[in-house]
Order: sequence, then structure tokens, then C-alpha cells
Amino acid sequence: MTARTTGSGRTAGSGGTTSGRTTGSGRTTSGRTETTGRTAGTGRTETTDRTAGTGRTETTDRTAGTGRTAGTGRPLGSGRPNSGRATGRSRAWAELLRVSALLSVPGDALAGAAAAGARPDRGTLRAIGASLCLYEAGMALNDWADREEDALERPHRPLPSGRITPRAALAASAALTLTGLGLASRAGRPALATATALATTVWAYDLGLKHTPAGPATMATARALDLLLGAIASTTTTPRPGLHAVRALPSAALLGAHTYAVTAVSRHETRGGSTRAPLAALAVTLAVAGATSGGSKAPGTDATPEPAPPGGPRPAPRPRPTLPVPASPLSRRLGPLLALAYARTPATLLLHAALNPSAPLTERAVGGGIRATIPLQAALAARGGAPGTALALLGLIPAARALARKVSPT
Repeated sequence: MTARTTGSGRTAGSGGTTSGRTTGSGRTTSGRTETTGRTAGTGRTETTDRTAGTGRTETTDRTAGTGRTAGTGRPLGSGRPNSGRATGRSRAWAELLRVSALLSVPGDALAGAAAAGARPDRGTLRAIGASLCLYEAGMALNDWADREEDALERPHRPLPSGRITPRAALAASAALTLTGLGLASRAGRPALATATALATTVWAYDLGLKHTPAGPATMATARALDLLLGAIASTTTTPRPGLHAVRALPSAALLGAHTYAVTAVSRHETRGGSTRAPLAALAVTLAVAGATSGGSKAPGTDATPEPAPPGGPRPAPRPRPTLPVPASPLSRRLGPLLALAYARTPATLLLHAALNPSAPLTERAVGGGIRATIPLQAALAARGGAPGTALALLGLIPAARALARKVSPT
């Protein structure tokens, strides 16, 4: 038998028998007492008593043999000794990938389909899958590129805290990028070309442009390309899918403007100190809301007369496509309401960050801007004449808020 006492007040003793092993240990730290007894043979019994300084007492009895019983008497099967470690690993990956912001991604493709005047189809689903993969690839690559900076400013992040290795984060980013491009290729060559441009923009932002003046514009371009990916993938079967991308440009520009404003504010979220960025973002938010609620021309075609040849009859007018907009009274009423909901989401937080440019308030303003993406996508869908899509996107907001309470989106 051996006994060891360390400076921390921990004493361990062990003794061996023919039929099993008994180990007893006692720990006292800051008013906390823990006593554990284990007997191994045909089974194992653990009894743990913990008393914290607040007077809390916990007692757990476990018996392992043919089964395991907790203090409630509920059988737990054969036991999972690594479940706690697996849960911690899952939590670390959820933080790295910022899964709470993931629900802001599908609306890009859906708003793009609405802007192109198309109904969601298989191409739209593939665009959504590609967007999700490329978005998460950017999240993992972002933390890999910022791992040294995060070690100073955000040591709790998964990489600087050691919960995920840099190599694993980089490998995940590469795998997600390839998967996203593979899904986009299933929607046709134009969609693959758009997804390739999107992936290139994401990697360029994370690896070099993020900390330059071109950073916000690069991120805005990525978000606009994501909407155009949905527009192109949803119209692959049409004769001229490139034309539908042109129709979706106004919606892509509005989404890009919002993304630019949020990204500009996020550059100050760890240190604060900027009043101009939140005020500018507030102005952009109000402008985008006004443009989204105003709509545009009705869908259809305009007749553009061809010039008459000399001495001959005037040919029939050549149809010219126009931009898709709300085609029903529901869309016309829903659009302004959704635009108001979009503006209301980040406006108060941005104003608070402008009045008190501290790091916590700036970070909250960035989170509000991320959450505002979903109502903006819904407003753009209504603007494109798809009220059903708009209402479906609104259904993602409660889930996004619930996830944001568990995992920070920033």
C-alpha cells in the first residue's frame, strides 16, 4: 500500500486484493469536500458526496456490473465514459463554426430565387447546401487565420484554448469548401462558376483582405454572390440563366450593403472605441429598409419597338425582361412590414453602440446585425413576389435566437 500527500491537500491511497481493488480519496478545496469509494470485482460501486461552500450536497451512487444505476435508480446501460469529452468536443466545434449564425444562410438562395422570378426547386436546395458548406468553411478558416490574434483578445475561442487544433480547423475548412463546390456543380456550370467565385472571395477575405480597408467590401461581395448563386441555380433549366442573375442584382446589392455595414462594425467588436461605424451602419440599415419596402416595377416584359428598316414595315416589338417585384396584394403589404422588422432588429443596438462605443455593446450590435439578415432576406423575398418564402424565412427567427443564446454568433 502506498500513500501520497501533495501540497494541495490531496491524499491518495490504494491497496490491492485478490478479488478487486478499493480506492478512497478525499479532497478539500475552498470549502468543497469530495469523497469517493470504488470497489472493483464483478461490479463497481461509486459513492460521491460533495459539499460546496454554499451548503449544496450531492450524492451519487453508481454500480457497474451487468448494468449501472444512478442516484435516481434509473438504469443507464453499459455506461459511456467518454460522453463528457465528446460533448465538450461538439461544443468546441459549434463555437468554431458559429452554428447560431447558420440559419442566416438559406435565405440568400431563397431570396435569390424570388428575385429571379423562380420557384424554389432542386437547384435551389443544392445552392442552399453549397452556401452552408462555404459559409462554415469561412468560419473555420477565419479562426485558423486569426488564431494568434485570438490568443490575445479571445483566449476562450476553440483554437487558442486548445480544444481544437489549427490543423483540424484548416482541414475542415478545405473539406467544406470542396463539398460546397461539389454541390454547386450539381446545379450546373453557371452555378459552379458562381460558387467558385464565392469560395475564392471567402478565402481571400480570411487569408489577407480581412484586416485591410477592402475587408468589408470583400465580405459584402461574398454575400451578394451567395444570393446570385441561388438565383442562377434556381433557373438552370431556363434558356438564359445569366439573364436571371441580372434580374437579381438589385436584391444582391441591398444584401451586400447590409453585410458591408455589419462587417465594418465588427472590426471594432473586440476593442470598441468607434462611434462612426455604428452610426454609418444605422444609416445604411435605414436606407436598405426604405429601398426594400419600396419595391420596383411590376414583373413581366416591356415592349421595345425595333427601328423600322428603310422602305419596309415596322417589325413587332421585341420583349425586354423587367425586374421581378411583388405581384400580389399580400406581397405589397408584407414587404413594408418585413422591412420595418429588419430595420428594428439592429437599430437600437447600433444606436447604443454609437452612444457608448464599448466592446460589449459593439459586439451586441454586430450580433443584432447578423440576426437582422433573416428579416432582410424575407423582405427581399416579398419584394420578389414570393410571400410564402418570406413567411417561411420568418419561421427561422425563433430558432436562430434560441441558438444564439447557447452559442455566440460572433
